[in-house]
Amino acid sequence: MARIPTKDEILAWISENPTQAAKRDIARAFGIKGADRIDLKRILRELEADGHLEKRKKTYRDPDKLPPVSVLEVGEITPDGDIFANPLEWQGEGDPPGVLFVAKSSDPALKSGDRILCRMTEVQGEDDHGYEARLIRRIGQNARRILGIFRKGAEGGRIVPIDKGADKEWMVPAGATEGAKDGELVEAKQSGPKARMGLPKAQIVARLGDPAAPRAVSLIAIHQHGIPDEFPDEVVAEADAMKPAGLKGREDLRHLPLITIDPSDARDHDDAIYAHADDNPKNPGGFVVWVAIADVAYYVTPGSELDREARKRGNSSYFPDRVVPMLPDRLSGDLCSLHEGVPRAVLAARIVIGADGEKRSHSFIRGLMKSHASLNYQEVQAAQDGAPNEKCAPWMDEVITPLFEAYFALRRARQARQPLDLDLPERKIVLSDDGQVESVRVAERLDAHRLVEEMMVLANVAAAEELGRLGRPLLYRVHEEPSQEKLDALREVAQASGFTLAKGQVLKTRHLNQLLAQAEGSEFDELINMTTLRSMTQAYYFPKNFGHFGLALKDYAHFTSPIRRYSDLIVHRALITGHGWGKDGLSPEDIDQLEATATHISQTERRSMEAERDTTDRYLAAFLSERVGNEMTGKIASVQRFGLFVKLDETGADGLIPVSSIGTEYYRYNDREQTLEGERSGLTLAVGQPVLVRLSEAVPVTGGLTFQLLEVDGKTIKTTGRTSPKGGIRRKPAQAGKKAARTRKKVRRTRD
Repeated sequence: MARIPTKDEILAWISENPTQAAKRDIARAFGIKGADRIDLKRILRELEADGHLEKRKKTYRDPDKLPPVSVLEVGEITPDGDIFANPLEWQGEGDPPGVLFVAKSSDPALKSGDRILCRMTEVQGEDDHGYEARLIRRIGQNARRILGIFRKGAEGGRIVPIDKGADKEWMVPAGATEGAKDGELVEAKQSGPKARMGLPKAQIVARLGDPAAPRAVSLIAIHQHGIPDEFPDEVVAEADAMKPAGLKGREDLRHLPLITIDPSDARDHDDAIYAHADDNPKNPGGFVVWVAIADVAYYVTPGSELDREARKRGNSSYFPDRVVPMLPDRLSGDLCSLHEGVPRAVLAARIVIGADGEKRSHSFIRGLMKSHASLNYQEVQAAQDGAPNEKCAPWMDEVITPLFEAYFALRRARQARQPLDLDLPERKIVLSDDGQVESVRVAERLDAHRLVEEMMVLANVAAAEELGRLGRPLLYRVHEEPSQEKLDALREVAQASGFTLAKGQVLKTRHLNQLLAQAEGSEFDELINMTTLRSMTQAYYFPKNFGHFGLALKDYAHFTSPIRRYSDLIVHRALITGHGWGKDGLSPEDIDQLEATATHISQTERRSMEAERDTTDRYLAAFLSERVGNEMTGKIASVQRFGLFVKLDETGADGLIPVSSIGTEYYRYNDREQTLEGERSGLTLAVGQPVLVRLSEAVPVTGGLTFQLLEVDGKTIKTTGRTSPKGGIRRKPAQAGKKAARTRKKVRRTRD
């Protein structure tokens, strides 16, 4: 007969072995068999009755401890990136224990309100938490945030979401309106559980004013994507207390005729350049290129309030009417901006290139410079073309001409390297003084732009190679090659268009450029460019080097924009530490959380891109809202089961043609080839085809556009109704319009 354990022994066993707490596990641990199990069952029931144990299905646990697998809600995310979570299954007395979420590099980015299933580990001796949690899976969100238009009712009101992907309204009880007025833009959060019947409930948390106001467009995106747009008082105070850096500990570079070249409306200048012929006889036809970058690390030191806020933001966000900066204006617009004639602290790269544009050597300097001229792209290009203005004329022989000569050498190296060369014009929204869209035009691409870009790429490569040489940790800018699946899809589109993409060898960017060259000038030009773009992976930051496929570079890091990218600040700190230039270099904490920082700032970069794109969509919808009913030309940009997305030629705006509104027949969707094919006519609708459309609807508050298809490849499309595959009328035109409205609400646009 086995000895029956005492209650204390059973409790100790369960505490030490929380994953083996079934009665069977306890019996096996203490060697209890046969009839003795009856006594064990009795003791377990007594412990449960006394409140020492809680039975959950077939296992027992201490109610004052969290189960080994628990559901948590993400709570506070500290400026240092620590994520704390709240247990949703706490049954003990008093406040629940604190839980620190320990992330792996493969975990998805989390935000406050996310619900996660985690494996728990109890820890001792920590002041702010009693458990550490590791992710099993994300299971949903709590307290969902809604941005929309408030519609006042007799008792409370409703919120009409502005998100194109939202498919239902939210009910706001009378006591949860925060005094919002009818038609006002509001931010709200879900209140109560998800409703099975009727509308879900929400509580207004912020009133954001008139949604029709021109300046509200970017504000909507900022709130919708959770971009911090106000600096805490302590951050502003820290920035305001900063003084300009002096010459101590720096090399004096003020004699170098460094200049800045930026857009004409630029408020900050974080890079300056200069080039001259190399006088080394061993490098005939070569150049010495100087790239000086604002020394942000001097002002934004590890662990400071400025540092925590900059890491939190990750990067600056740019909108047609405003910038949400990573750093306060005292730094971004003043102390870290390389204004003309003012001494400024910099990290500078001195890079020697050959006549072929290949880099021969480089060195880095912590210095003090003075910009000799602040120029814009247009005037520099005009000067190069033979029409220098009074600002450029004094610098032609000494600065501007040598810069272009060095650029031409770098261009030769670029042509030999063959980075991906896509031809997709960028459109710029021009606003009037009162915030209305004045025009939409194709952004200029001048040699002056390319000159600055090539010199920034050169400096970024030098920084990555230098830190590799020094053996210092850093954040690489990684761009991996396309997946085989995406390459196969691109190859199929190319073959269907009469072109070839090399197969059976290691893919290089020159192979893709050969495909683009085949399509150049043909009717398939835009199709091949867009399909190639879609085959690319998204670039990201990571502490390990996997190369940059798109630029065809082995070593690449971001060094040239620390005012607006936290990644560059990390690279600057790594250079400072690697060269022993001061105590404001890469801290042990920076190094410990390098991978977490990479994940975080990759996410904030994507967040900004999405917000900027949504803002552009809304501005374009507002611009086109006065042209509803007009006919416009465009090209099919994407084909989905539910319809076509068309990009307009004039503005670059894109909108949906619901499949239900196309033609008089049923269209089958080919997922592999991304086409819609008419069942009777055989008409195939594919990416890149030129179309004539009529603008049916433009909704500025959501950015949604809806088109009616009139012509494809110059052939008229009838729109008198459609037959189903089994015969009979599928949908009348009026019904199709209603269906289009429902489709527009349900579907979020698929874009790059």
